[in-house]
Amino acid sequence: QVQVKESGGGSVQPGGSLRLSCECSGYTCSRYAMAWFRQIPGQEREAIAGLDVDGSINYADSVVGRFSISKDHVKSTLYLQMNSLTPEDTAMYYCAAECDSGSGWKYPSLCNEWGQGIQVTVSS
Repeated sequence: QVQVKESGGGSVQPGGSLRLSCECSGYTCSRYAMAWFRQIPGQEREAIAGLDVDGSINYADSVVGRFSISKDHVKSTLYLQMNSLTPEDTAMYYCAAECDSGSGWKYPSLCNEWGQGIQVTVSS
């Protein structure tokens, strides 16, 4: 059984940085793509970044140049380094595992396992 757990959220001032971590336990963690999504209350879950099994990386236009996704395969942990944060980045952030390759990182319906989410608040 796959378990996904996020950590590292919190509050930061505009222009600051945070690093989110996502521990994935289960043999499928290395066999499928993983991704980060975020959601603001009342809005749809938005794709942020994806890391495919072949190492290919994709980002949403809104975070290109500011966010960076990476994975420590030994620790089976996915990271999201977030720099130059703005209030518009305030949201609940979710880690997703068992995502389809290719476009799976874009669509929540193409990921099977989810963390409980972690809040990121950017405010002065």
